[in-house]
Amino acid sequence: MAPRILLARHGQTEWSLSGKHTGRTDVPLLEEGRRGAKLLGERLHRAPYDGLPGVEVRTSPLARARGTCELAGFGDRARAWDALLEVDYGAYEGMTPADIQAVRPGWLIWRDGVPEGETLAEVTSRADEVVSWARSEDRDVLVFAHGHILRTLGARWLGLPIDFAARIRLNPTSLSVLGWAYGEPAIESWNDVGHLG
Repeated sequence: MAPRILLARHGQTEWSLSGKHTGRTDVPLLEEGRRGAKLLGERLHRAPYDGLPGVEVRTSPLARARGTCELAGFGDRARAWDALLEVDYGAYEGMTPADIQAVRPGWLIWRDGVPEGETLAEVTSRADEVVSWARSEDRDVLVFAHGHILRTLGARWLGLPIDFAARIRLNPTSLSVLGWAYGEPAIESWNDVGHLG
């Protein structure tokens, strides 16, 4: 069977709740985020996942992703990987989309990028590194990371440019599965938060 990549977005933080762009700022999980991470873990430890025996686990080194990974019960199997860091938002770190629109009307991160931060080409390159790693494995992989880098992974898994990520929203503590259909890369499930009840 062709390898799949399971994507777990970190739990809710104060900044994700308010819509602030949270790149490299190490914002902790809220209690709601901690609860969601435990519920995600419970889901991944029952059928059909059954704890994902043998699956290689990687996590962003930032506390909100690492904490989600640990609370979900995969911390002892996970390796931190800088390729899974959230986008470096540069001058837009900590700003909401409305804040940015006030100074740059019509702005769209997936088209316009950010000043003093990571370029869209750099984000694409990191996502391609993760996709290449996932496809080189002979088993499924599980990653814990952040909204924009995971949306970029979704686009790049499908072989699409980064701007496709604008069309695939991702909620905190969601689970998504990228796999295959008819021999082509496909989205098996996306932004699934059923475990949050």
